[in-house]
Amino acid sequence: MTRLLVVQHLDRETPGLFQDLAHQHGIEVHVIRVDLGEPLPSLVNGDGLLVLGGPMGVGDLHNPVFPWVQDEVLLIQQALEHQIPFVGVCLGAQLLAHAGGGGVEQLLGGDPPRPLAEVGWAPIRSTVEAANQSLITSLMQPLDVLHWHGDRIILPKTATVLASSERCREQLFRIGPLAYGLQFHLEIEDEDVFRWISEDSDFICAALGENAADILRNQQRLYSSSSRPRRLKLLAGLFGELWPSHF
Repeated sequence: MTRLLVVQHLDRETPGLFQDLAHQHGIEVHVIRVDLGEPLPSLVNGDGLLVLGGPMGVGDLHNPVFPWVQDEVLLIQQALEHQIPFVGVCLGAQLLAHAGGGGVEQLLGGDPPRPLAEVGWAPIRSTVEAANQSLITSLMQPLDVLHWHGDRIILPKTATVLASSERCREQLFRIGPLAYGLQFHLEIEDEDVFRWISEDSDFICAALGENAADILRNQQRLYSSSSRPRRLKLLAGLFGELWPSHF
């Protein structure tokens, strides 16, 4: 059976809809909690690798608090080399870019520009480069997704941008035939986001001000349910590119 190996970095950032969709299509899901000391997996043909988000970043490659970050980069490089299907979400997308020869920098915003995270629901749109990509037919119209990041990705020359937001160009991209990076979050459910809001107060207030929690709760009620069918469609299209025999 095809396995989806999920690398999870903290309790509140779960595979969510990725796991639900995989189970529906006969893909076995194994979650590896590196934050709890579980070892990274060995990759074999037929596997897929999903690396989730977290508050750490490429700047923590040599941070002894997160000793597994460097090992994750090596694992992603193996996936690229052996064409193991790969999806990176937020942190996972940043590590993919780094593994492929790119990097990250602080995301700027405001006037004058200053470091300013992109937090909350906002649309992504397909790019000119993606015009002929079957994966993003569901992005011909803007799709509302949740953003929760303070960095922007610097892509390697081998990457193709598939979708962007107003504040950040590198939202959905591909490296090689089977590796995709998503800077945004398709996978979340309401209970996840409400927990993020309560546990990540300093980060969201720095981006949105002292009323950040109320702003995000209101956005969640407005956009989560209405966007869910199209988010699932994009996820199914992504999985279809990676495991066509299952979709």
